[in-house]
Amino acid sequence: TQSTWEPAAAGGAVATSAGSSAEGDNAGPSGAPPAQGNIRSPILCILGHVDTGKTKLLDKLRRTNVQGQEAGGITQQIGASWFPREAIEAQTERIRTKDKLAMRVPGLLIIDTPGHESFSNLRSRGSSLCDLAILVVDIMHGLEPQTIESIQLLKQRKTPFVVALNKVDRCYGWREPTASKSERGYQPIRISLKNQQESTVNEFDTRMRDAMLAFAEQGFNAVPYWENKDLNDFRTNISLVPTSAHTGEGLPDLLLLITQLTQRLMEKRLTVQDRVEATVLEVKAIEGLGTTIDVVLVNGALHEGDELLLCGLEGPIHTRVRALLTPHPMKELRVKTPYQHHKTVFAAQGLKICAHDLENVVAGTNVVVVQPGQNVDDLKSLVMTDLKSVFDSVDRTSDGVYVKASTLGALEALLTFLKSPEVNVPVNRAGLGPIHKKDIKAAAVMHERNPRFAMILAFNVEMSPEVAAFAREMRVTVFQQEIIYRLFDDFRAYMAAIHEREKEAAREIAVFPCVISIVPGCVYHNKNPLLIGVHVDEGVLKVGTPLCVPLRNNLVLGRVIGIENNGIAMQEAIKGADVAIKT
Repeated sequence: TQSTWEPAAAGGAVATSAGSSAEGDNAGPSGAPPAQGNIRSPILCILGHVDTGKTKLLDKLRRTNVQGQEAGGITQQIGASWFPREAIEAQTERIRTKDKLAMRVPGLLIIDTPGHESFSNLRSRGSSLCDLAILVVDIMHGLEPQTIESIQLLKQRKTPFVVALNKVDRCYGWREPTASKSERGYQPIRISLKNQQESTVNEFDTRMRDAMLAFAEQGFNAVPYWENKDLNDFRTNISLVPTSAHTGEGLPDLLLLITQLTQRLMEKRLTVQDRVEATVLEVKAIEGLGTTIDVVLVNGALHEGDELLLCGLEGPIHTRVRALLTPHPMKELRVKTPYQHHKTVFAAQGLKICAHDLENVVAGTNVVVVQPGQNVDDLKSLVMTDLKSVFDSVDRTSDGVYVKASTLGALEALLTFLKSPEVNVPVNRAGLGPIHKKDIKAAAVMHERNPRFAMILAFNVEMSPEVAAFAREMRVTVFQQEIIYRLFDDFRAYMAAIHEREKEAAREIAVFPCVISIVPGCVYHNKNPLLIGVHVDEGVLKVGTPLCVPLRNNLVLGRVIGIENNGIAMQEAIKGADVAIKT
């Protein structure tokens, strides 16, 4: 087969075979690395509140539908989508006529990180990889809790960002582009605004000003991108790009702004480097390929036959690359499509690696390429650092729940969420992967120490019916959810139910101290049951309070079974009250 070059595919060149796919042959020359001084594809992250339209924006760009497969409409696994230069040029052509921007970036690689606030660690991992972030804000709701948390994260990581002010089509009376116009590509937002009624534009302007005010409260000078004259100052001047993930309006503006910013201000950061930087996103079993790993290659190059060290559940994994696969441009790594085979892949790129012994690889850890002459034993401890640090953060000596998650990033996020002051759920053990009988036995140990914590909080992991039956037998409660905040809701409801049961059980033995005196002439019945009028001198008199007479050698009168005031039944009487009681 004749080889073809795709210079837009990865910041340099990727050598492919014409017509090759996962079903085809994997022949192909290794190619040459990109020339020194070239720039790689910028890596972008998408952050924001739940339901602001993060994944739908990407769907609109690549014209696919990944979000339909997401749990609760929230992105739960990191995805990677690559947008080639040609696609960007086609979408931005209508607004590049005045300023013919030369596209020097080979494309854009977008990592779609989960949007919920619980995923701060996953987003931290994403932000450390990304060159520029897209913060998605719902124009109808403004800055929501997870949005503000994302802003704080971006500040900490010193990551520049632009704002996609999404859902502009929700403005009352919004006129969507006609079919003939949309055939030319998505419509730029300023053209859309010219087609709106005055009342719609007024509502848009009001909501835009509200968003600018909200960002000002966070310390940013946010303005519509066409009014931002100082793009060089990322720290305080933020560009707002109105968009609609429903109609695609504003997406050309967003793509053009991202390209401008990365080319003008990040050329040094994007310059191709030889050192390999790569992170495992996901471990997948693919029919016909076996177990594979999805990887984002940030810098350097990976070659077929490279010797790799990976972090595994049971220790470091030493293997060799059998195949390097990439999705076709404008597709996304999580979606099953035929793959292109490569001999060499250069950064930045999302790719799939086939190799032996990948079953226990931990997602979210780094890929280490063993160079000639390096000591493998020295590198093994290095590659296990991420996993060790997470497990070491769990206090095994204290009482707490057992936590299980599908990936290291998800486990980090769950542990951080449970340890936050607002949640404060103690954790005794943590693990990765499906729930087995040994996990049930480990959680059952809590019956001897603190029975209320004899449970497993499982995020996005599986449990067989046999293990579920064993959990019931061992009296271990297992909560399984695909969304972290629902997992916490289950835990909170369970603990509230336990508290109510304990409260009811303690009702008979709980004593609220009080001092009462019998009102003279108010003993209405001196046999069982006693019916007397009393004055509360100190404390609070409650139904169920046991009474005695200290001056009569602590004569026990029994418990209060009823309190009345002027014929009205009461549960308690405070200091100074005159009531009738029955014991």
